[in-house]
Amino acid sequence: MSEAVASPRPNLSLIRTLRQVMSVHLAFAAMSLKSRIVHVAGVWLDFLFQMINIAAFVYFWRGVYAGNSTIAGLNLQQTLNYIILAQMLLPLLEGPMVWDFGYLLREGQLAMELVRPFDFQSQFYARDFTRLLFLLIQRVPVMLVAWLFFGLRLPSDWRIWLAFTISLLLGHLVIFCFEWAFACLAFYTTEIRGLFQARAGLARFLSGSFVPLVMMPGWLQGIANSFPFAQAIWVPVSLLSGNTPLADAPKVWLVQLLWAAGLAVFSRLVFNVAVRKITIQGG
Repeated sequence: MSEAVASPRPNLSLIRTLRQVMSVHLAFAAMSLKSRIVHVAGVWLDFLFQMINIAAFVYFWRGVYAGNSTIAGLNLQQTLNYIILAQMLLPLLEGPMVWDFGYLLREGQLAMELVRPFDFQSQFYARDFTRLLFLLIQRVPVMLVAWLFFGLRLPSDWRIWLAFTISLLLGHLVIFCFEWAFACLAFYTTEIRGLFQARAGLARFLSGSFVPLVMMPGWLQGIANSFPFAQAIWVPVSLLSGNTPLADAPKVWLVQLLWAAGLAVFSRLVFNVAVRKITIQGG
């Protein structure tokens, strides 16, 4: 009888633990959201820069297609749909993790963060996931203007939007894990600006945000596919723009899951090794 009464207690304990973890991560997410909303001028400037950027790419690709009905199997409308959407999501590749690591190291706050009673990496993921949601909300008016003035065409099939959403979330997880591992280079250098700029330039080109990957030479496509950047831009945007058939979505998700699982383990190992550098220096 006593065993039957006591058996639910572990479940209650597990529920309390899950609630505590969720409340902590929601608190970090809310803090990240507040820090972004407070900069109203930055939101409007981001909208303006996005429209200028999209307009430049639209006129560029219209010029490229002058006299050409298709390039690498894509017509002008397919390319414009892809490029506009890719430019909207480009900030997904420009996370501030390198700067965050550099700041924590410079200010000597890393040790304080590591002794907190919650996972350091999941704390950062809650913040970065909030950044993604805020980015998507910001892109709604940009998408509307692009639809009205630049010929953006969006699918009406809800299944395509669902496939895109799942792929986008998986791609975000892939990039987060890669960024985490890459940011660990900040442990070994006193200058992070060069690291950020080098990674940003490589990510923009190999993600397919400037040129659809199918238009690149075969050897360059192979290089791009060997990096994780395409999983965040080319893969989800190709589903939404119609370049990748909806029937291929399960295979796309599987590849992204493998990328995410591999990089999740790799990022943990890299951090565990890199953090010893600071311990040795007494930081």
